[in-house]
Amino acid sequence: MVLVGDDHKVEIPPLQGYRTGPARLLGLRLIHTHLHGEPLTRDDFTDLAHLRLDLVCQVEVRRGGAPGGLQAAYLLPSNPQGKQWEVVEVEAPTRLSLDPLKLAGALEDEFARILSSREVTGKGERALLVGVYPPGADRARRSMDELRELARSSGLQVLDEVVQFRPHPDPRFVLGKGKVEELVIQSKQLGAEILLFDRNLTPTQLRNLSHLTDQKIIDRTQLILDIFAQHAHSRDGKIQVELAQLKYLLPRLVGKNPALSRLRGGIGLRGPGETKLEVDRRRVRDRIARLERELKQVQTSRRARRSGRKRSGLPIISIVGYTNAGKSTLLNALTKSNVRVEDKLFATLDPASRRLRFPRERDVILTDTVGFIRDLPPDLVSAFRSTLEELEDADLLLHVADVSNPDVEEQIRAVEAILAEMGLGDLPTLLVLNKIDRVPQEIVDDLKMRYRALAISALKGEGLEILSEKIQGVLFHRKESTFSLAEVRSENEETIPPRDVSSTWPGKKADVAGGR
Repeated sequence: MVLVGDDHKVEIPPLQGYRTGPARLLGLRLIHTHLHGEPLTRDDFTDLAHLRLDLVCQVEVRRGGAPGGLQAAYLLPSNPQGKQWEVVEVEAPTRLSLDPLKLAGALEDEFARILSSREVTGKGERALLVGVYPPGADRARRSMDELRELARSSGLQVLDEVVQFRPHPDPRFVLGKGKVEELVIQSKQLGAEILLFDRNLTPTQLRNLSHLTDQKIIDRTQLILDIFAQHAHSRDGKIQVELAQLKYLLPRLVGKNPALSRLRGGIGLRGPGETKLEVDRRRVRDRIARLERELKQVQTSRRARRSGRKRSGLPIISIVGYTNAGKSTLLNALTKSNVRVEDKLFATLDPASRRLRFPRERDVILTDTVGFIRDLPPDLVSAFRSTLEELEDADLLLHVADVSNPDVEEQIRAVEAILAEMGLGDLPTLLVLNKIDRVPQEIVDDLKMRYRALAISALKGEGLEILSEKIQGVLFHRKESTFSLAEVRSENEETIPPRDVSSTWPGKKADVAGGR
């Protein structure tokens, strides 16, 4: 196949499914002329990477039309020098000794070898992480580490990351235009299928980036919503996640081809009718309306369960905190339960409650909740708003913080601010520093003193007796209580086995989402 263009452009027909794959080149070579001896341009290299061309070549045209010097470039596999392409220069086309077919075959073999030998965890799609931060931002490393953990929780294979420091994100591409072109080339070299941005992309940014690359463009919110969709098991949890996904998708639906317009026949209809884009939007709006009706029905049953709990008169303890702080592990340790625990963000979206019996016939309901995380848009919180009422019934909040996390103080302040905005700032709250077995004792002692907190290791069982005594003192006004955790466990095992008594509910705030 030979495609001939004019002095402005060459039209390439649709090539979907044509030699696709992270280790394959497209099978096309681009040859064009320069009239004044100019070298290959940035656009040439971008086309080379974006289209995965076998070769891009420019031939100088001299006076009278005779060919002059020639420059040819081809992509390079990932290499220690960081070179993205190789350029070959000769004085005349007749002196070019390069065999394009053999070169393309050798490159594809090397791309395949690198992909097969790359050590990545998981079995999901391959992703390249992208972050844009103000110059000197201290949170850049921490934020990228959290994005990497989110990607791992979603099952993605993280190949590499790209970070750019600039005062403000570019309103069109997030990154600078030149950096975006480098990103596209690097992603092609690594065989990345997804570009994962550590921020929420506007519809305009998403559209512009999609025009520059055929890889999937995913932002932080889409990733979190995907994790929610994987981990939601209850009916109301699934409804709320789908509702949030559709509300986030609606303004980001974009038309990519005018040929998608189609006639919707019928007497009285004028013009071309609805475009495919308009049909998609209408269907999304209809689905949103249906899900909101279903959610109202779920609210009714949830209110009935809450009323039953209130009539029982049992105190309710809610475990809150940043995602992956160890809340589910603490619930298991206190009640000898077997709630699912994983060292991942949002491993549990649907929370569980267990009954905990203290000595002297004192029962409480201990609820493991989903945790908080930063930078989530209002749509998700709006979808989950109906479940936020659960927290208002709590008699005591156990705020669990991961003391082994370098950002533990920032996470504590974030959760406290969220609780205050939810109107729960006046509820009795115990700050519990978890995972003390992972850090030096002097760090634990310093945080305990400054935050007036309790220190435990839910996994090792350290400090749980003191926590048990403190809970009894707050709930039953018995500060002199000295019952041991062993007594509590013994009585729990003999009388009331753990059982589920609640339904799903997440955290609240415009920049917060649920997590275990």
